[in-house]
Amino acid sequence: MTTPLGSTTAIDYAGTELNVFAGALNWKNYYASVIRSYIGGRVLEVGAGLGGTTDAICCGDETEWCCLEPDPQLVSLIDERIERGELQENCGTMTGILCDLPATPDWDAILYIDVLEHIEHDADEVREAALRLAPGGVLVVLSPAHSWLFSEFDTAIGHFRRYTRRSLAEIMPDTLDLKCLRYLDSVGILLSLANRLLLRSPEPSHAQIRVWDRWIVPVSRVIDPLLAYRFGKTVLGVWQKPRD
Repeated sequence: MTTPLGSTTAIDYAGTELNVFAGALNWKNYYASVIRSYIGGRVLEVGAGLGGTTDAICCGDETEWCCLEPDPQLVSLIDERIERGELQENCGTMTGILCDLPATPDWDAILYIDVLEHIEHDADEVREAALRLAPGGVLVVLSPAHSWLFSEFDTAIGHFRRYTRRSLAEIMPDTLDLKCLRYLDSVGILLSLANRLLLRSPEPSHAQIRVWDRWIVPVSRVIDPLLAYRFGKTVLGVWQKPRD
């Protein structure tokens, strides 16, 4: 059920890529396998979209899973999925952005899954997120990597940037401790580079996503640890607030 906030910010978001990537189940299962071990208690998922990440990561044994989304239409879609039983019973929604929530240490995990690159003032955003973490809570960020892969697709869907491990770490508050920082999808980076240099497509097709998810992601999942997670088209970071 949607929880109203005292002062909400509603944003209409085209979100065309959400439908394109909705069926990328191997990819979602891959990053979820890395993230899940860090997540528990009260979870805040910023920019929940269609609930695809919620479905992939939420196990149902968390105390609470709040899908925070600024687009009221997307919030309604998530609510419908909850009502149909497609998402776990511990899930709920809020319409708004992070700064609409009280700056109190209420959350055991705050997630930005393919979201932070859409936020212009990213350092301000993660600083505000750190204020809302409970002691021992974690901030999890998954974002597209490498500015040299920035393409027409990034522009079309409202990305301000792509990150490296270094650039992502540099915006994090010094009040948080690094727990995990790695690249994922080493083989997929070749497809991204081909699109950047050859296809120049503003949006990958459903067929391209199926090929990548079915064939490329499983290979990356094997190769990434062999490369010590030093190469890939996506960067994943986890930071923790020290316990009192």
